[in-house]
Amino acid sequence: MAEMAEEREAVEDTQKGKFLTFALGEEQYGIEIKFVIEIIGIQVITQVPELPPYVKGIINLRGRIIPVMDVRLRFKKEAREYTDRTCVIVIDIHDISIGLIVDTVLEVLDIPEESIVAPPGVHTSFHNKYIKGIGKVGNEVKLLLNCDRLISDEETAVLHEVS
Repeated sequence: MAEMAEEREAVEDTQKGKFLTFALGEEQYGIEIKFVIEIIGIQVITQVPELPPYVKGIINLRGRIIPVMDVRLRFKKEAREYTDRTCVIVIDIHDISIGLIVDTVLEVLDIPEESIVAPPGVHTSFHNKYIKGIGKVGNEVKLLLNCDRLISDEETAVLHEVS
């Protein structure tokens, strides 16, 4: 039992400071690699009635039913046609796997803690709810997501029902 805990800590140490980056239009975001299960191309999505508009439906991923969320719609951005560059980032949060539909996946970056600053204190911005930090990478910035806030406890319960 202690060996498993040590292995888990070792894996988390190697993942610390690593972010999978993706784009929504001109903005670039990062998500901690420890949440990422896999990246897949856009697939046929089955719509499910009475879900929030940003939850596009469910996909069948090798026999597992995964709800998918359009991150553009979640962030109150304009919808965009899915293309061959559109990806689904499958993540695990709140004991549920969920697919995040993004415009395009960029790369995995190392962003050390000293290069991450808190988001601006503008309380009216929806970004602050979902953004945990701003990563400075060269002359660029990456908006680092707070995965725990992407879906609320209430939404998690609903998504558990459809998955």
